[in-house]
Amino acid sequence: MPDVIDDAWLADLLQHRAFLLTEAETAAELATTLVAHGLELDADGSVTRTLLEALDGTWERGWQPADVAHAARRKATAGSVPLAVALIAEHARRTSAVERAPDTWVGQLRELGALEARDGSVVTTWQRAERRSPVEAWRIALQLLGMLRSTARIELLVPPPSQWGAARRRTPAPGGAAGEDRALRVIRGLLAKAEATEFAEEAETLTAKAQELMTRHAVDAAVLQGDRPAGDVETRRVHVADPYIRAKVQLLGAVAEANDVRLVWYQGLGIATIIGGRADLDAVELLFTSLLLQVAQGLAAAERTAGPSSSPRAFRRAFVLGYAHRIGERLQDARRRATAAAAAEREMDLLPVLRSRREAVDSAVAQLFPKLRTSRSRASVDSGGWFAGRSAAERADVGPRRSPLS
Repeated sequence: MPDVIDDAWLADLLQHRAFLLTEAETAAELATTLVAHGLELDADGSVTRTLLEALDGTWERGWQPADVAHAARRKATAGSVPLAVALIAEHARRTSAVERAPDTWVGQLRELGALEARDGSVVTTWQRAERRSPVEAWRIALQLLGMLRSTARIELLVPPPSQWGAARRRTPAPGGAAGEDRALRVIRGLLAKAEATEFAEEAETLTAKAQELMTRHAVDAAVLQGDRPAGDVETRRVHVADPYIRAKVQLLGAVAEANDVRLVWYQGLGIATIIGGRADLDAVELLFTSLLLQVAQGLAAAERTAGPSSSPRAFRRAFVLGYAHRIGERLQDARRRATAAAAAEREMDLLPVLRSRREAVDSAVAQLFPKLRTSRSRASVDSGGWFAGRSAAERADVGPRRSPLS
């Protein structure tokens, strides 16, 4: 690091060498040095401009607003999330995202709280609002910049800002949306009752009924679609947090498989993509988020019962895997019952219709992920944790709450 830090040196760092800032120690050391040399954070707005430029590059590499907030928390620091959201909001304001962005994009902005009017001096306003010291503020801004500059290229699921068209008036959702909303409200109600009850058998029954309703709703949609090409296949990203990410993805996979949804996992990013019908994706997200809450409760109870373990981490990971395996079996049983009942009521063979729906999803996966490969974990599993997880899954209470993004 030079003895004299001038504007040219700092500009070169922020523009061309920001990838060095992904290491927390490097960012902290540089932040201390910058403050010691009297450099005020974003005095001329250059840090805000640089961060917004980096954000633009991230959009072009396939990332969406919720992905950036997730990565900021995971790869930078939790303290960087408010700054990331403020930058996303300013970018949305400058690009008229509310009038121009795809619905998925605007929905994520709304969930992040990034649709509110903001001050254009993003970094300075954030530092003041968060009451960060000069060194802390520099460190967080540098780490966030390093993360944005080094994001990997992932599949482009929605058009980035550079491909948005002119401003337009948003139209209401298609006619089927109201029916989907009613079905999801019933599912949410069943899951809420399952979570609230103190009786394991009642919770299991309610959970199974929720899955059966998900299946019946999917069958109805497939029958209505008939021989027409399936045009309702959509994609959505699901963010999985530490710890035990791989085990949690197994749980997500079990829920997805029971609902004819395909899952693609970005190793190292904590991001999964699910592909399927809109209502199916909604159902998978609801059930997965709720099961994550329940697996945490079940794990705490299992550890109290089992007592000290020689390897707590191995026990916990195996618990989640065992839980996922048993939940998958339960959901598949519920799905088979619902499909058989629907076929009997309609007096028709549903297999061709459902096969056509699955083929449409598989076709979408093949187009989006032409180099996709299947992998399975070969790591050993703690047997005590595995069976404790299966046992807890028998008593799973499933709640509908959604995890916050920021």
